[in-house]
Amino acid sequence: MYGRDPLHVVVNFSKFTGLHFASIFGLVEVARALTEMEGVDTNGIDEIGSTPLYWAAENGNEEMVKLLLKRKDVNPDEQNKCGQTPISSAALGGHEAVVKLLLGREDVDPNKPDMWGRTPILWAASKGHDAIARLLLGREDASPDRPDNKGRAPILLAAKNGHEEVVKLLLGREDVDPNRPNMWDQTPTSLAAENGHEEVVKLLLKRKDINPDRPDNGGRNPISWAAGNGHQAVVELLLGRKDVNPDRSDNGGRNPISWAVKNGHEAVVQLLHRRKDANPDQPDV
Repeated sequence: MYGRDPLHVVVNFSKFTGLHFASIFGLVEVARALTEMEGVDTNGIDEIGSTPLYWAAENGNEEMVKLLLKRKDVNPDEQNKCGQTPISSAALGGHEAVVKLLLGREDVDPNKPDMWGRTPILWAASKGHDAIARLLLGREDASPDRPDNKGRAPILLAAKNGHEEVVKLLLGREDVDPNRPNMWDQTPTSLAAENGHEEVVKLLLKRKDINPDRPDNGGRNPISWAAGNGHQAVVELLLGRKDVNPDRSDNGGRNPISWAVKNGHEAVVQLLHRRKDANPDQPDV
């Protein structure tokens, strides 16, 4: 619980109240009794700035969340020291019912970023929680293309991690740029190719506005990454495009064939050799 990404912190239990514990473990009746006691702060924060509602949301305790949301003195959008809110934690953890409850509140911001610049939709996309992504995208004020502090938008992290359904959802939005790069100039196509996510690459290549040959800061294009990592099916997909250069050299002087040879991917080398515009004699550097 306490070591779960992204809160790698040590909790000082001196600030942890009975209501915090009840919220974590879903002890609804205990919590109900505590909230009716005089002097109990239902919105109290612990050492990392988290409220009982935050812990209930993080652990997916739906009935506890319902109980706490009925209280007028509970702030449903309180940020802890990491900038996380109850809805961002629930989105990260895949707790669909809790996200739905929190989205029902007008005083909950579905776009509030944490200290890493990650919004609830970005957390849901990165973890492949497509049902939660769909819920968040249902909000008119949703910002589905907002990047984090490293320039990573929801579609980029979904593509990198191979979350096909989330990528499909985001590609259906006019306000999502399928070519948005991160701070290293890697695009969703590049990261999907690098990690061998064939179905995600297929989805991206269907878009007319996609650039399947954009190099990153190191000069490597998607086919270079796919070839270097031995992802034969992805290489075949990219070779089917006229706008992909199978002979592009990166900043170190290596082309896709050179990377495939270096890493011992014989089947990929043979594929690339079939292209007349791929140089089989690229020097090894």
